[in-house]
Amino acid sequence: MRVQIDPERCQGHGRCYDLAPDLFTEDEEGYGQVLADGVVPPDQEHDARRAVSNCPERAMTLLQDA
Repeated sequence: MRVQIDPERCQGHGRCYDLAPDLFTEDEEGYGQVLADGVVPPDQEHDARRAVSNCPERAMTLLQDA
């Protein structure tokens, strides 16, 4: 599973990096960014799903690995 953030939709509320700090961080302007390559370790899938579902702009997407 991978996670990505659409920078066009992100408004910088920070819920992603508050809820899943091991998966997300903020840039210098406070907008969310995916850490590393966006791969979600199995033990962090719950945190990733919670962060995605709490994004007010629906700027994040979970992608299932093929």
